[in-house]
This record gives sequence, structure tokens and C-alpha cells, in this order.
Amino acid sequence: MKSLFLFALVAIGAWLLLSPILRPSTSPDDPAAEARAFNARIPFVADRLQPAPAFRFRGTIAAREQATRCLATAALYEAGPDESGQKAVIQVILNRLRSPHFPKTVCGVVYQGSSLPTGCQFSFACDGSALRRPQREGWAGARKAARLALAGYVFRPVGRATHYHADYVVPAWMHSLDKIAQVHAHIFYRTPG
Repeated sequence: MKSLFLFALVAIGAWLLLSPILRPSTSPDDPAAEARAFNARIPFVADRLQPAPAFRFRGTIAAREQATRCLATAALYEAGPDESGQKAVIQVILNRLRSPHFPKTVCGVVYQGSSLPTGCQFSFACDGSALRRPQREGWAGARKAARLALAGYVFRPVGRATHYHADYVVPAWMHSLDKIAQVHAHIFYRTPG
């Protein structure tokens, strides 16, 4: 029984190390460059990118301010001062609001999983980044982008994407989704079909 267990353990380990589908081989020299190369080999879906419908916030002035703050915070922590990156992050959050798989409030989407040991949807909410003061550069732009998005502005380059990751990582979930766009260092995905 013990030898069967060891054989299975070795076989699984070998499969994980040799499988190019699940993850790239790692390089102690530059794992980020290797991840970028791996991500570049994954093709974008060939169909036409469908823009998301406009989102119009309905709620009180206080609720709108809270939603604006949550959107701007996520945009700034996830994309820094990059205006296009911020708009893309905001669009993903609003796209998630339409899905039955995510919370039904802006802040609920942004902070989903932050109190669970399984992790967050947006890394800044769990990795300690939110404890640091956000960089001042980009904050005004993030707030402006959030207000515009809540009033119906659609960032068309990411279509109906509900997921994204930085190009220097290879998350396990990426293989179950369609790769549809890239905005600078972020790659965007949607549910297949």
C-alpha cells in the first residue's frame, strides 16, 4: 500500500512538472518573463468582442458614493495610475454584477472573499495592499472613471470580461475561460460561449 502511494505521488508530481497545459515551466532566472511567454502562446478567441451593456447605478447618494469609492479603490490598487487599466478593472467589476455567480453590489464584488480563508477575487483586498495608503497619483482619475462607469460609460476594449490577471502570472482558472483582450499588462477573460 505504501509503495502504491509513493508511486502515485511521484506520478502526480511528474505530471505537474511536465504539463505545459496547466502551467509554464518555472525558471529561477526570470519566472515573470516565462509566464509572459506562456500567456502569449494562449490565443485570443476569434469571435467579435461584444461590448457590455451600459450600467446605470440606482440608489441613494450615499450608496453611489460608496460604490464610487469601492470601484476607484479597486481600480487604483489593481491598475495603478494607468487610466486604461483602471477603466478595464472597473468594467470587469460591473460585468460581474450581471452574473449570478457574484454579489449584487459593487462593494460586494470588490471585496468578495476578503473575509474567507479561500482568498479574494481582487488581490489587493487580501494581500495586505489595502492596509497601505494608496498612491496619490491616479486617485482622481480612478474616481472620475468610477463615476462615469456608474453613469453608463462602457469601456469597450474588454467587452463582457469577468476575469483578468497580470501577464506575469499564470492562474489555474484561466484555462476554463475564453481569453478575449489585453490592456497593457492585464489579460481579460469571459465565460465560454
